[in-house]
Amino acid sequence: MADKKDLEALFFEMHPGFFEREYILSLPEDQVCEEMILPLDGFDPGVYQRSFGGSVSFGCFRGSPDDLHAAVEKVVPAWVNLYDGKSRVYCGFIDGRIASFCIIEDMGTHTLDGRTVRIGGPGCVGTVPEYRNKGIGMTMVRDVTRILKEEGFDFSYIHFTGVAPWYHKLGYRTVLKWNRHGIL
Repeated sequence: MADKKDLEALFFEMHPGFFEREYILSLPEDQVCEEMILPLDGFDPGVYQRSFGGSVSFGCFRGSPDDLHAAVEKVVPAWVNLYDGKSRVYCGFIDGRIASFCIIEDMGTHTLDGRTVRIGGPGCVGTVPEYRNKGIGMTMVRDVTRILKEEGFDFSYIHFTGVAPWYHKLGYRTVLKWNRHGIL
């Protein structure tokens, strides 16, 4: 895997001007976030298995934007504008209602470790509070990671997370930590 210098270069290529953004500068002084990566050539979707009853299903979102926005609003209201109908959204559903959601992101083609790679990832991942701790969100992220692998992406990337141990369960590993002042 690439060294820290290469991973920092990748971060700044993917997110130019990141530490100059007002919402980053306004983060609490003690908040530390992580960047995570998973090489998809070694990803095994069987790493996380969960059984659900017939009322739980997963798939790309094709419903009313109002329903999606209502679910996102319950988790992180500032993300509602990111769910603008232009991005591909994957969800976990219970009885047809949105339980979890994320954007399937294509982060582009970049150079990493001396080779050209395609990077994607689940973005703005959330689970509606009443459906948490049931494995729905984790299963959704596992499915999105599998989709990225099937679509020929080389790496799945988690940007700006504070729940790294949760993603570790699928094999993602932390490659950078940062706070509002920059890379640590």
